[in-house]
Amino acid sequence: MEMPHTPATVLVVDDAPSNLAILTESLRSEFDVRIATSGAEALRLVCEVPPDLILLDILMPEMDGYEVCRRLKATPSTRHIPVIFLTAKGDVADETLGLAIGAVDYIVKPVSIPIVQARVRTHVELKRRGDILETLSMRDGLTGIANRRRFDDTLERSWRQALRHASPLSLIMADIDHFKAYNDTYGHMAGDECLRSVARTLADTLKRPGDLAARYGGEEFAIVLEDTTLAGAAHLAEDMRQAVFALGMPHQGSGVSDVVTLTLGVATAIPRPGQLPQSLLGMADRKLYEAKMAGRNRVLAATVL
Repeated sequence: MEMPHTPATVLVVDDAPSNLAILTESLRSEFDVRIATSGAEALRLVCEVPPDLILLDILMPEMDGYEVCRRLKATPSTRHIPVIFLTAKGDVADETLGLAIGAVDYIVKPVSIPIVQARVRTHVELKRRGDILETLSMRDGLTGIANRRRFDDTLERSWRQALRHASPLSLIMADIDHFKAYNDTYGHMAGDECLRSVARTLADTLKRPGDLAARYGGEEFAIVLEDTTLAGAAHLAEDMRQAVFALGMPHQGSGVSDVVTLTLGVATAIPRPGQLPQSLLGMADRKLYEAKMAGRNRVLAATVL
């Protein structure tokens, strides 16, 4: 499995300038090294740009390394970052505590630079391999876009974010019209290629990194749009409908058109406390159903009240 070529980011956290200087100098030829002189600063930097690995001193004023690690492991977005403790506390009980909290390794000071380099290198490689496997597990094997699992995770995360910021979250549900008839007419291999072409078209229509197009199941797709109004989401859905139509893929079995077409349902919500993301999903699915009943190859949209 080919590993990424960009240098991994290592965050070194220590309140002693001399330790920071030594560790930075020993690692910077292989890694993008960043530093923090306190636990609070470390947590802030991790939230801004998550590193690939953290070298964390235990004995620091105000917030020790144990507490920093506890907070990292309690947060879904940072719990996967490997933490190596660097400390003068060499007792078995201290090491056991550090590993129990969630650290992947424990190095006792004074450190051996070759040992630090080797262990950082090993844990960064393990982290990156894990990231690649996680990415593959979130990708639909046929179309190459996000799968249902990633869609579910993204919808939950985006819903929480929209709730915090009182911002609009939009969802598009899209269905290839008369896809069973397409398979019956042209065969399943052609059907697979049709799914791939539509998936690429939907993904290519998105402009922002935070937007997500996923295969929801069968011939159905779902698109999550953060901080997007109903008008904006409906406009994008219409762009998607036209882009699929413009592919010009023949569809003799369709009762709608002589080429492959798409029907889309759009919903937008500004989440409220106690409200669930399923309300957004349910409304988008309802508008998709209504669009099908109205003749297909169209977009219908509504706001979740």
